[in-house]
Amino acid sequence: MLNTFDILETIKMIDEEHLDIRTVTMGISLRDCASDSVPKVADKVYDKICRRAEKLVKTCDDIANEYGIPIINKRVSVTPISFLCDSVDTDDVLPIAVKMQRAAETVGINFIGGFSALVHKGYTTGDRRLIAAIPQALAETECVCSSVNVATTRAGINMDAVEEMGKVIKETAFLTRDNDSIGCAKLVVFANTPEDNPFMAGAFHGFGEAECAINVGVSGPGVVLSAIERAGKCSFSELAEIIKRTAFKITRMGQLAATEASRRLGAEFGIVDLSLAPTPAKGDSVAKILEAMGLEVVGTHGTTAALALLNDAVKKGGVMASSHVGGLSGAFIPVSEDAGMIEAAASGALCLDKLEAMTSVCSVGLDMIAIPGDTPASTISAIIADEIAIGTINNKTTAVRIIPVYGKNEGDSVCYGGLLGEAPIMPVHKASAEAFIARRGRIPAPIHSQRN
Repeated sequence: MLNTFDILETIKMIDEEHLDIRTVTMGISLRDCASDSVPKVADKVYDKICRRAEKLVKTCDDIANEYGIPIINKRVSVTPISFLCDSVDTDDVLPIAVKMQRAAETVGINFIGGFSALVHKGYTTGDRRLIAAIPQALAETECVCSSVNVATTRAGINMDAVEEMGKVIKETAFLTRDNDSIGCAKLVVFANTPEDNPFMAGAFHGFGEAECAINVGVSGPGVVLSAIERAGKCSFSELAEIIKRTAFKITRMGQLAATEASRRLGAEFGIVDLSLAPTPAKGDSVAKILEAMGLEVVGTHGTTAALALLNDAVKKGGVMASSHVGGLSGAFIPVSEDAGMIEAAASGALCLDKLEAMTSVCSVGLDMIAIPGDTPASTISAIIADEIAIGTINNKTTAVRIIPVYGKNEGDSVCYGGLLGEAPIMPVHKASAEAFIARRGRIPAPIHSQRN
């Protein structure tokens, strides 16, 4: 039964506290687009995306207008493109990315994910072709996003892929150096990647998914912040209850949008992702939530514990509100996209090592971190290896989206605008890890992966 107070409270959340549907992402299977010719594959990919996502933007706009729910981004994720690169007669698969970009422009979405490969246990021919094409693909397109899964708890860590991704990130940064190496903002390296993630740059449509599915990402850092500020001085147990109740209300809105969008578009209802995804806007910050709990500045001692409480309470509240929860679900800590994180990093209170520790208890990993452009590829690979190890050992998703900004050094800053925000160039350790990364091979799966 509808409650007048709940309706008014939701209206306030939208009007004053930045509550929104961060993204409605349509997942599209491209498994029927295989061919022996890259041009044929590219044309099939373009045609299917345009056919299935033709009404996505209009439908989301209609739902937003009818229910008064802001839907910020409309996106598409597709089957990992490396699958389609196995049977083609050439190593040059760049035209597929170009056609993905054209499809995104045709249907009016802001990002398309799935120029991706899953190589946690080894490579196929298609994987090698796709990974080789990533730098040029991200340099020549605006909407195409790429991800590579290099580890799972069950398989261990493919250190050959970790080494290669350090080089790929460096090359992508170089090819987009005239725009502050922005191509790296569209590239993420994963452990235990989810197949139903609606958020970019890591979204792709997994092999276990339906032909077409709607996945919704809800965001409400401002709502959680306001609830904590209203609560004032209270115990941790009370604080957790407040966050749980708030997450429940946020998720119910996402459930409504997902149900309506899937019904109107003739697609399966996939999942609601409960993640608190911040923006550079004032009051829309995960860092400010942690500071509202009592930390003078995010990054100081106690930050990891505060983030653990937040992440757990958000998930507990969200799973009560929807029967289909998935994706990443938790608290994002992207440096450049969170005003509070930007301030803390610029002041030196928040460093790369502390961020790494925080990722052991939150939903993603080292996200949107700008580092000096002269950082060696082996150091980037080592940063990836550390973060991926956290995910593998703890049986959780972790990821790295890092940007070595050409021409920028520690103490400089970079500004991308919009949701990508701005970030200080954060220092990295100077001591080399090159000999470690050069060992190659696989780091075996942890003992607790043996669950059969």
